[in-house]
Amino acid sequence: MAMTYGIHLPQYGRVASGDAVARAARHAEDLGFRDVWVSDHIVHPAEQTYPSPFLLDPFATLSWAAAVTTEVRLGTSVLVVPQHNPVWLANHLASVDAMSGGRLIVGAGVGWSKREYDALGQSFETRGRRMDEILDLFRVVWRDDPVTFDGAGHHLEAIRFLPKPASEIPIWIGGGVEASFRRAVAKGDGFHIVGLKPPEVVPIVARLRRDRPEPSFTISARTGWDPQGMDPGLVGEENAAFEAAGIQHMVAAPWQKDLDAWLRSMDLLAEIVRPS
Repeated sequence: MAMTYGIHLPQYGRVASGDAVARAARHAEDLGFRDVWVSDHIVHPAEQTYPSPFLLDPFATLSWAAAVTTEVRLGTSVLVVPQHNPVWLANHLASVDAMSGGRLIVGAGVGWSKREYDALGQSFETRGRRMDEILDLFRVVWRDDPVTFDGAGHHLEAIRFLPKPASEIPIWIGGGVEASFRRAVAKGDGFHIVGLKPPEVVPIVARLRRDRPEPSFTISARTGWDPQGMDPGLVGEENAAFEAAGIQHMVAAPWQKDLDAWLRSMDLLAEIVRPS
């Protein structure tokens, strides 16, 4: 199975704007990229250098991109699920999927910044346990009508939950520790690795394939490929190495500061990986 490719939208930093998102989403579709992606950080503690504190809301950004495209898929890399009200979040994701014609992929993780959780009044220590229940809640509310769900933290009794997603929304678990691997095996449709090099992903792929060998369980990786900011030859080498390691899907995140340069990086990347 040939590797597929996605591109991060210009959602962060100086380049971020509604026009930039719309033009990049349309350009991704024209170039043959499989999907476009957004990041999720609600708040930005001042001492954190990553990501950029200028970050457009992921849900507004995905909706904006969906409205100007027809085929390219829409993904979150990754949605920090326990920071959101899960019933609201499930409804919002279902609406994006319904309005886009079933194009949504939910990359879902628990996050890493305790300061972000503190600012939102959320428990950092219980985020993994809450994440597991929320994933179960998603499956039920996206399927049943009316919805009854009895969890440790959430209880719904005969609640109408409409619209349903246009199709079954795939959930790719993000992370890099054993708890995330177990979560992906038990509850996910795939796994999304962020920021690692090919040698580092080899044991992760092996660990996941031990329990989820089916090709439909997608193992994806996100990397900072930008042919204007690094040796294009290195992009090609890493691309081949990721594929050899068993990665099925790649998401590239350019880091250009103006839209013309961002679009040019997309062009150059497409010439290297030939996404279509």
